[in-house]
Amino acid sequence: MLKKLLTLVALTILLLPAKAQTSFNANNRFEQLESTLPTPNSYRTASGSPGKDYWQQRADYDIKVELDDINRKIIGSETITYYNNSPDDLPYLWIQLDQNLFEKNSPGKTTKTGEIKNGISAGAFQELTDPKDYGYKITAVKDAKGNPLRHTINQTMMRIDLPTPLKSGASVSFGIDWNYLITAYYGRSGLEILGKDNIANYFIAHWFPRLAVYNDVYGWQHKQFMGQGEFTLNFGNYKVAITAPNDIVVGAGGELLNPNQVMTATQLKRWEQAKTATRPVEIVTQDEAIKAEKSVPTGKKTWVFKADNVRDFAFTASRKFIWDAMQVEVEGKKVWAMSYYSKEGNPLWGKYSTMVVAHTLRSYSKRTVAYPYPVAISCHATAGGGMEYPMISFNGGRPEADGTYTENVKNGMIGVIIHEVGHNFFPMIINSDERQWSWMDEGLNTFCQYLAEQEWDRNFPARRGEPQTIVPYMRLDSKNQVPIMANSENIMDFGNNAYAKPATALNILRETVMGRELFDYAFKEYARRWAFKQPYPADFFRTLEDASGVDLDWFWRGWFYGTEPVNQSIETVEWFGIDTQDPAIKKAGDKAVAEAKAKTMSAIRNKTDIKRTVVEENPDLTDFYNTYDRFAPTEADKKKYQDYMASLNDDEKKLVSEGKNFYVVNFKNKGGLPMPVIVRLNYEDGTEEVLRFPAEVWRLNDVTAKKIIPTSKKVVKWTLDPFYEIADIDTEDNAFPREPAQPTKVQLFKMQGRTYSGGQNPMQEAQNAKKAGAVTGSKN
Repeated sequence: MLKKLLTLVALTILLLPAKAQTSFNANNRFEQLESTLPTPNSYRTASGSPGKDYWQQRADYDIKVELDDINRKIIGSETITYYNNSPDDLPYLWIQLDQNLFEKNSPGKTTKTGEIKNGISAGAFQELTDPKDYGYKITAVKDAKGNPLRHTINQTMMRIDLPTPLKSGASVSFGIDWNYLITAYYGRSGLEILGKDNIANYFIAHWFPRLAVYNDVYGWQHKQFMGQGEFTLNFGNYKVAITAPNDIVVGAGGELLNPNQVMTATQLKRWEQAKTATRPVEIVTQDEAIKAEKSVPTGKKTWVFKADNVRDFAFTASRKFIWDAMQVEVEGKKVWAMSYYSKEGNPLWGKYSTMVVAHTLRSYSKRTVAYPYPVAISCHATAGGGMEYPMISFNGGRPEADGTYTENVKNGMIGVIIHEVGHNFFPMIINSDERQWSWMDEGLNTFCQYLAEQEWDRNFPARRGEPQTIVPYMRLDSKNQVPIMANSENIMDFGNNAYAKPATALNILRETVMGRELFDYAFKEYARRWAFKQPYPADFFRTLEDASGVDLDWFWRGWFYGTEPVNQSIETVEWFGIDTQDPAIKKAGDKAVAEAKAKTMSAIRNKTDIKRTVVEENPDLTDFYNTYDRFAPTEADKKKYQDYMASLNDDEKKLVSEGKNFYVVNFKNKGGLPMPVIVRLNYEDGTEEVLRFPAEVWRLNDVTAKKIIPTSKKVVKWTLDPFYEIADIDTEDNAFPREPAQPTKVQLFKMQGRTYSGGQNPMQEAQNAKKAGAVTGSKN
């Protein structure tokens, strides 16, 4: 009875949780974010939804603009109607003058740093030496009656002083006239010259003075535009009339109101065909675009667009443009998917662009809200990168002059179109503050891009989203990182910080922490709550927790407020079994141990070196112990075992007879960032099992976590994070027993006979090989 109690009590002690130690930081890691997040109020609730008193401002625009193709200039006049839905009276209004970024003394220019190493690019040289007088020329600021309004320009912001404060619930109309010289395309806006014919493709954005945002979080958001932090804008209705030379094709982020006045009869017929087409229809063909490149304008056309409930307006224009379109059904509604591109974009653009636009609208609508606008446009701008505006985006991806391209160029183009068209949802509909929090649009959009890419083509080589792709960034010294929760202008390594890391975090939430069902519901709820409103980080964090019932404060604290990496290891594994007290089993085990210990080198050699021992030569020297089997159970042992088994109840007998293995696995959190523990068990019979422990396993001790794992079979190998789910920066210590490191490969270098491809891409190599084969075949 004493041995039974000792055995069962010992097992019970093993199953008790480890005692917390005050030297660990676990309590801080798993405490709530209450002191960090803003206090909920009637505008923004503790659940993450807009409150009963939520409000936001509105600004409507009536704009007339001329594109001066000869002088590369924008000349505009606008009437703005501003609605004060806030509870405050406003003595003045703040206007964004984003083109002033290009003035010589703008904050974006004067704070930019750099150096010259082996050379300087043509673009950088032009930026440093261009004598042109860029930036807005404001020629009039006037009230609705045409009277001048007092105004003050502060770099990229302008304050308009109202004659009397704008009362809560009231509106005011005023006008601004302006012009500016169009800069070279710099990734967000400008013009691009292709070839030697001096024909410009125009991508015109942040081109008109716009109202700054006034809201319940910051009051006026009038942080200067320095180039990296993008835009914070109000929703409103737009009517825009764009006058351009009559041989130029204009596309814009809105619905075209006068197609009969700007399109030919043939183009209108194609337009009708595109409404029911399943593949893009060319409204303007490549042959027509090539012909237009050689034309001379004979006059002007005015293209009139409207866009309702949008936060911005952008347009594109060129006589080089091919224009294709088709209508697609998105969540039960017909939407125009369109592309504008010059011949330099073919064959890639004609084959893929509009199809990718259509796919993006469907994919994002499924995960967020139904796409509400009548059109979505992709424009071919530069060789790489992209930029987004409501209903229109400027995207890179350009083949070689001979029409061939690499797989990377193709996939890069598809990825950037998905990304930029996807921005229609973040931040064009879910209208976050980009000037303050880049991750709220870039990170969330990159996450949705990653999902859409997988739906586009199986095994699409996504650049961002998979946990292992963020590992090199997470390995960086903390001095070279800032938290995701950093102001847009202060971010180092912008691509990884604002795009990749938050996208990876959301993917980990979806796949590992929350599961797809809970995450997808909560993410869609966030989009539904904040569509056409202005969310901030706390609204996102709180909504995901509120809609899923999962406490994620530890996750936001680690991934968004910190810079620690994930680095888990298996330090040790101890193996235990139940002592059955069966003397036959115990004696057999003792025998096996004794035989193993007896196989010493001396014993092995003595078998041959010692021909006969003294006892072997003199059998009369033997006695009882020469034949006694010390490993055979005695009658006393058997009686003792029978008494022990008789004392056990049925549950205890089952536990003893099952022969369970008990492993104590010592996990270590070496990186600091707590994450779920995922471990694969490989059994000796060739089968395997994956166990998952939530991140709260670290809540009492954030350095070491020991888990007792019972198994019916013997484990021969343990592997942490077997599916690369948590962005572990060091996998060398994720296996136990340790696996040998892979050798660094070296090449047997031989110069003779070495050939070079000459820098050809695979398509060019295949074409050349085909030509060579045809020549060889003709000789035969």
